[in-house]
Amino acid sequence: MKVKVLSRNPDDYVRETTKDIQRVPRNYDPSLHPFEVPREFTRALNATKLERVFAKPFLASLDGHRDGVNCLAKHPTSLSTLLSGSCDGEVKLWNLTKRECTRTLQAHEGFVRGMCARFCGTSFFTVGDDQTIKQWKMEAPAHGEEEEPLNTILGKAVYTGIDHHWKEAIFVTCGQQVDIWDEQKSSPIRTFTWGVDSFNCVRFNPVETHLLASCASDRSIVLYDMREATPLKKVIMSLRSNTVCWNPMEAFNFTCANEDYNLYTFDMRRLDTPKTVHMDHVSAVLDVDYSPTGREFVSASFDKSVRIFPKDQGRSREVYHTKRMQHVICVKWSSDSKYILTGSDEMNIRLWKANASEKLGVLSPREKAAFNYSEKLKEKFQHHPQIRRIARHRHLPKPIYGQSKELRIMKEARRRKERNVRKHSKPGSVPMVTEKEKHVVTVVK
Repeated sequence: MKVKVLSRNPDDYVRETTKDIQRVPRNYDPSLHPFEVPREFTRALNATKLERVFAKPFLASLDGHRDGVNCLAKHPTSLSTLLSGSCDGEVKLWNLTKRECTRTLQAHEGFVRGMCARFCGTSFFTVGDDQTIKQWKMEAPAHGEEEEPLNTILGKAVYTGIDHHWKEAIFVTCGQQVDIWDEQKSSPIRTFTWGVDSFNCVRFNPVETHLLASCASDRSIVLYDMREATPLKKVIMSLRSNTVCWNPMEAFNFTCANEDYNLYTFDMRRLDTPKTVHMDHVSAVLDVDYSPTGREFVSASFDKSVRIFPKDQGRSREVYHTKRMQHVICVKWSSDSKYILTGSDEMNIRLWKANASEKLGVLSPREKAAFNYSEKLKEKFQHHPQIRRIARHRHLPKPIYGQSKELRIMKEARRRKERNVRKHSKPGSVPMVTEKEKHVVTVVK
């Protein structure tokens, strides 16, 4: 014999204290919730609107330089330490937690052209217009000690860039040629040239650490292997590239910042066409840096704005600008993937959030759960026209807005002209050229 009884356990519905959350019994049977999708859409719409309401990316301004900030460098082990070099030869070390300058060096006469920290973080290197390479201690000198470099190398020409190996005591410089140096020697252990007047940037690959890439003045991007006696290959673009940056998670991929307002992501195994063309800037792109996750990169432009691009998308997901910020010369993504640092020629270093609406500080478990739920809802309804319109909208300064509109009209006019030429020409005589193929001139091996 079976007897059915009502059983109520007070632990399921009675609060232990008056401050506990009231427990509400819920039945998840879908037949009892016929309006689940409309309700979720409303929540996704509200979450998207709130994201734009709370999008306040600017955090701090570090001022102290007396000339334009020309280069930035991250500390490899300390998140709160930043190095910056300016156009008057001054180098500053910053404590980002306290937002103050901890040390100032008069490193060079003229511009500080490049900086990099040693892989262990004990020292850093600078190059400048005075044709010298200097190595400095990361720690401040003791009381009464002179501020002297650990090592000084006098070169034969101006060095325009420097980068350090990720695992060994080797660094590379560029200028009239690409030189690889051992820290213990005063002359380069290897030199690469390939019929180029000058180089303006050189970078070590963080994954395959014996690979290098450099940007040259003849509009080419040259790839090298330290184990080889000659460069590997180069791709010649239609306009000059200013900077190159390797993806820290994908060994073969790199992104270059070009003078034609675009950025190009290449696979080094197939240089004849870029993987992605990133278009949104309205002036020359001066610097680029990847996030530590390798999923996004940030670019600095002459158009006084900073943009964040997903690595595989042609349009930026975010644009940062302020009224006082002038041409942005250098940019870095912090090693914890949360912040972006920019240096501009009105002598300021600015600190931004990588995710504009992210709440800083400790999150309670309920806040984390609510945030994750909102993110999933936004992802589920991201292609809905109403939500996509709100999520994509960004306020732009009037000059950038006007210039982007003008560029759009010019591109459409070119497309229309090409279409008309093709229509009135012999079939096949005017080939279709994709956007990816337009900007690469040739690949030389």
